[in-house]
Amino acid sequence: MRHTSLVATVAAAGAATLLIAACGSSTSSASSSAPAASTSTSASAGSAASSTAAGSSASSFLGCMVTDTGGINDKSFNQSAWQGMQEAQSADPGISVKYLQSTTQSDYVPNINTFLGEKCGIIVTVGFLMASATESAAKANPKQDFAIVDCSYASQCLTGAKLSNIDQLVFNTVQDGFLGGYLAAGMSKTGKVATFGGEDFGTVTIYMDGYWDGVQYYNAQHHAHVQVLGWNEQTQKGEFTGDFTNQTKGQTVTQTFISEGADVIFPVAGNVGLGAAKAVQTADAAGGKVSMLWVDTDGCVSAAQYCKYMISSVTKGIQSAVKNAVLSAATGKFAGGTYVGTLANGGAVLSPFHDFSGTVPAALQAELQTIAAGIEKGTIATPTKSPV
Repeated sequence: MRHTSLVATVAAAGAATLLIAACGSSTSSASSSAPAASTSTSASAGSAASSTAAGSSASSFLGCMVTDTGGINDKSFNQSAWQGMQEAQSADPGISVKYLQSTTQSDYVPNINTFLGEKCGIIVTVGFLMASATESAAKANPKQDFAIVDCSYASQCLTGAKLSNIDQLVFNTVQDGFLGGYLAAGMSKTGKVATFGGEDFGTVTIYMDGYWDGVQYYNAQHHAHVQVLGWNEQTQKGEFTGDFTNQTKGQTVTQTFISEGADVIFPVAGNVGLGAAKAVQTADAAGGKVSMLWVDTDGCVSAAQYCKYMISSVTKGIQSAVKNAVLSAATGKFAGGTYVGTLANGGAVLSPFHDFSGTVPAALQAELQTIAAGIEKGTIATPTKSPV
């Protein structure tokens, strides 16, 4: 278990802040003298940003990360993965870390090749779209340790013969997505909630499936008729912006949902979600009562300017998973295989309510705790089965 359980987190937080869980490259690098916990933002595609452990003049292990196209400051999974890299560095002064940022998908292979040339102890790649580049490099370099976020053989993201030098870091976000959907339905005043994705692939739709399922479960429990706009789990059809970077698209699609009556929005689209948040903010300023859920990370931390509109966030424990992968490689304990984050191990949970802590009804909070415990024990089945 790499994380605390939902029940333990709730107990630790206390009633006032109840948690349901209780969002051709150059090898030149820009060094930073900032503490390991800070995030470097100077790298662009083909250039590396590095961070040296505080108090350490020389590091014996180099941890390297290649971002997806969303960028290092995507307020989502790239940023969380980089924070995990830095946390590994903070935990072990013998570790130094750096990243290369991918602007387009054509950057994946050259960025990985750059790091192969730098003899990195582990190369962490971030995202479903990096599967082919990662798998090809791992096959060609069997003694090189790799880890990939949001991708596994079980989900058929990795498609070849299983390679023992890839640590697959995946998350059963059907589970906390289910809680997010239940929460959204319970908070909706219009009887309509919405979700949309960045791109149509499994690590996106798994969230949307869980969200849709959670709304249906709420309807069954309360004899309600809350509708989900933007996704239908049964048909696997819904709304996608086509990327994880264009915030204008996120704002536009969210404005459409709001005009159709949705009052709780759940973007599963990385940086595009900031456009959704802007649309929610605009609607609120105009007198509308609209709120949202964030994805991957706690939005009140990663996108704090929009915290007042976020009921909660449907998160992944990416930071801890990446940190542990780097530490395992640095200490010679790397074994490849698959780590699956769940409600039970704290790898797929809802964030605190933050500004909504006094707004979410106590009865709804209690229902969410009961449902979470039931999912963990297996007494409440999520209709959608996780592909991971």
